[in-house]
Amino acid sequence: MKTIVIYDIPDNGLRSKVADICLDYGLERIQYSAFFGELNTNRQGELLQKIKRKVGKKAANVQLFPLCDKDLRLRKAVVVDGEG
Repeated sequence: MKTIVIYDIPDNGLRSKVADICLDYGLERIQYSAFFGELNTNRQGELLQKIKRKVGKKAANVQLFPLCDKDLRLRKAVVVDGEG
């Protein structure tokens, strides 16, 4: 199932570690604190548990959104690779 993971983590080191975890699970960075990719339900749970253990008692807001194919087809985006 396609999945989006987004987070708001004030601690730079922790934020970097959570990004590494997302990359380890094969997710692709789509924005600085947003990742997208294919994760089944079990892998989604594993990912969140691993992030929860890494975060511990530090401030963090991590959200995981599973997307169905219908919703994914309705996606709209504006992407501009600026030259200046």
